Amino acid sequence: MPSTVKMTVNGKSVSGQVEGRTLLVQFLRETLSLTGTHVGCDTSQCGACVVHVDGRSVKSCTMLAVQAEGAAVATIEGLAPAGGDLHPMQAAFREHHGLQCGFCTPGMVMSAVDLAKRNKSPSEQEVREWLEGNICRCTGYHNIVKAVMAGARAMATGKGGDDD
Repeated sequence: MPSTVKMTVNGKSVSGQVEGRTLLVQFLRETLSLTGTHVGCDTSQCGACVVHVDGRSVKSCTMLAVQAEGAAVATIEGLAPAGGDLHPMQAAFREHHGLQCGFCTPGMVMSAVDLAKRNKSPSEQEVREWLEGNICRCTGYHNIVKAVMAGARAMATGKGGDDD
């Protein structure tokens, strides 16, 4: 039997009818049409579905929508400030060519923003360890790591970072 779930997504109050087995990623994509959160593996291995729930990165394919009841959820669509500017982490990914096909990029960016909020100056090793749950099949991670480190520096210097 469907139930109503209510949460704040990208700063807006939303609600919708869900079955008890509906995953948060399904709710975001299918009910709210926020398709920037990707489904890549269906086994929580790839990290393409990472969003922030109450400020912490989570794989939205491992969380039921009803578990996010009352939570503040941020997706890649809500990361950039209004006005068309990119979030500093998004800008760093673009500047350092931290993407190719782009499929993994939303999850990588959301994970990286969480890391940068916790550690304003992560080492290369810390970035690599943090991103172990995110898989990219195109880039080999070198430019992704550079982008995360640059994005963290930009966030730490006040050029953004508190937008979710």
